[in-house]
Amino acid sequence: MAHILPPPPKTDGIKLEAHQVLLRPLVTEKGVHRASRNNQYAFQIHRDATKLDVKAAVEELFDVKVKKVRTQNRKGKLRRYRFRYGRTSDWKKAIVQLHEEHRIDFF
Repeated sequence: MAHILPPPPKTDGIKLEAHQVLLRPLVTEKGVHRASRNNQYAFQIHRDATKLDVKAAVEELFDVKVKKVRTQNRKGKLRRYRFRYGRTSDWKKAIVQLHEEHRIDFF
């Protein structure tokens, strides 16, 4: 019986720099709560960025050790301007959990 190999990892030729992966930190009430209790931080990230890209970017830019990365694709919302309807852009969010001894201070 033939042995089936897993597909090779996706490489579409795009290599993002660390400052291109993380677009901005998401500072919300829920995010501040997560940061203080669970040592988790939220970022808006580039749509093509992977979990490995996010981990490398956070470790390089903030000089911390990342434990776990979770990502979400967020759909744009329907918005109204006068008599017309439109949509906001879709975006991608990452929640990064750091090791216990590391912190990021946004304030």
